[in-house]
Amino acid sequence: METDIATGSGINMEEKIDVEAGENPFEPYLDALKKVLEDQDSIFIIGIIVSLAVVVITFVLLKYSLSRKTVQSAVLLVGLCDSGKTLLFSRLLSGKFRKTQTSITDSSARYKAKNEKGSSWILIDLPGHDSLRPQYVEKFKSAARALVFVVDSAIFQKEVRDVAEFLYFLLTDSAVSRNVPSLIVACNKQDITMAKSAKLIRQQLEKEMNTLRVTRSAALSAQDGSAGASVHLGKKGKDFEFSQLPMKVEFLECSARGNKGEDGEADIASLEKSLAKL
Repeated sequence: METDIATGSGINMEEKIDVEAGENPFEPYLDALKKVLEDQDSIFIIGIIVSLAVVVITFVLLKYSLSRKTVQSAVLLVGLCDSGKTLLFSRLLSGKFRKTQTSITDSSARYKAKNEKGSSWILIDLPGHDSLRPQYVEKFKSAARALVFVVDSAIFQKEVRDVAEFLYFLLTDSAVSRNVPSLIVACNKQDITMAKSAKLIRQQLEKEMNTLRVTRSAALSAQDGSAGASVHLGKKGKDFEFSQLPMKVEFLECSARGNKGEDGEADIASLEKSLAKL
């Protein structure tokens, strides 16, 4: 009797195991997939993997490129107070002369470049006062496709140190260094007899910024023993030149006021030409 019961129990256990083993519905598909992969040439499989990788990488790069173009859609007018940024802003947008005063906030409008593509950018005039500059640069720097640094050519000799310090501040900013917007140094007020040329302004700024680089690096080293906390300007071991920067740099001459004053046209053709190339 005991033998019969044991035998019956053994049969039931075997049947249960057989049922559980046959309950995996995916096993036939997995076996089929395994067989297909085994039948294929390894080179063919590697080719498929490489093709998929190329598609994924292309998609990621395209997305990054499009997002960057979308974000960097602004042209920033920057510079010291009374350099003529606001009048230049008005001339670029409407061609008209208007009396201006020191800006305490930003102004912006869409600017249509004079080119066949019909390109357009957001033109933003930033305040030039030294107490306001940092916060407005911080606000718009990541959107900058180009920096138009406006210089008062008539009194440049008096302001060379201040101009160099502001330019140094911009160019050593981590976001500016990463995004590499074009830099256009607009040597304004060329209608004034004592105005300095773009060539002279470039040369003197290079000397002044080279001095600034040495003093700032020394100050950083004295503070924490390392000068690597900020972006290094230019090439190490060589005197600073604008040609060493990673972005496109151009110095040009212009006059927002123009030779004929309020009733005449501005002399900004060289600036408009540069903006058309962005």
